[in-house]
Amino acid sequence: MLKRLTAGLVLCLVIALTASLATSAIDHKKNKNDLYRQVELFSDSLAIVEAEYVDEPEARNLIYGALKGMISSLDPHSQFLDPDSYNELKIDTEGRFGGIGIEITIKDGILTVVTPIEDTPAWKAGVKSGDGIVKINDESTRDMTLTEAVKKLRGKPQEAVNITILRNAQNKLLDFKIVRDIIKIKDIKEARILEDHVGYIRLVEFRENTPVDFDIALKKLQKQSMNALILDLRNNPGGLLDIAVRVTEKFIEKGKLIIYTKGRKVSSDMEFLSDYKTPILNLPLVVLINEGSASGSEIVAAALQDYKRAIIIGTKSFGKGSVQTLIPLSDGSALRLTTAHYFTPSGKQIHNKGVEPDIVVENTKKEKSDYKSDNQVMRAIDLLRAVRRYEKT
Repeated sequence: MLKRLTAGLVLCLVIALTASLATSAIDHKKNKNDLYRQVELFSDSLAIVEAEYVDEPEARNLIYGALKGMISSLDPHSQFLDPDSYNELKIDTEGRFGGIGIEITIKDGILTVVTPIEDTPAWKAGVKSGDGIVKINDESTRDMTLTEAVKKLRGKPQEAVNITILRNAQNKLLDFKIVRDIIKIKDIKEARILEDHVGYIRLVEFRENTPVDFDIALKKLQKQSMNALILDLRNNPGGLLDIAVRVTEKFIEKGKLIIYTKGRKVSSDMEFLSDYKTPILNLPLVVLINEGSASGSEIVAAALQDYKRAIIIGTKSFGKGSVQTLIPLSDGSALRLTTAHYFTPSGKQIHNKGVEPDIVVENTKKEKSDYKSDNQVMRAIDLLRAVRRYEKT
């Protein structure tokens, strides 16, 4: 009887699997047929434009325009790059370029400031994280790609650029005339002992030299008898994924999962494990984040939060957790295509969700004021004092 049941169960499973595969094959064929129909529609339209448009159009312009529209319809971070745009992207700026000093993205269809870089013209002018840029030099940004916006914002130092900003918090438009400057990006803005042996490191971006600079900063503070640390990732727009992993691994055990990516293709699925031989495991740690913390800084905060290695203080982060892959094309152009999303060790998605702090503290600090007027920093110091007292009892 048991054998009959087992055989019957196997038969049912085979039938179910066969039906599932058949359905999958039918769906795949249907999708292909739909695609071919749409391609035929595109081909017909292209032929009509080429034959009937009042002026004879250039074939390259037609194809480039179609590619830009197709790729931009996918998500705000995917782009078609013409050869000039692609070459500009490949240029190694070494942290120096003529611009106003902002990190931008497209959010809800609006060109949005992720964060202004400290001590740059945009920062000094009062541009804030979350500001929507609606005009650049009186030109609407409504259908502008990220690459086009960057090209318009960058330029020769000492030349001015006019931007119109929609600030949702005040529900009004603001006009800024900002004079471009050479933007020098320094990954570690500050590293010092604040008080009561609490160390403080302000990390503003993840670049090639960040791990070395970060090690130097840590050793410097350890020599000054640091017994707790505040890692400030506020307004850190991210940078290189592997560098964010290398910063995170300094505080968690070797062999731990820090972040993983998942996409439609198996080749897009990757895991990043900690590989640092001598991590600092017993140092009380607080990480500060805000709405300007994005991408790499969210990876660091999320992993340390998942492992309960740090307490996260501040406000919810930006929510930029997708992977873009550059795919060169035959004529020197390229696709910048979103191929995967980031997930934290516990499986939480970062993209469009952000990292929620353990303790929400709004920032009331005024620009250029001392750290003692920074309520987020002071809350972190108080918390670290309490942790140390608890550990001694």
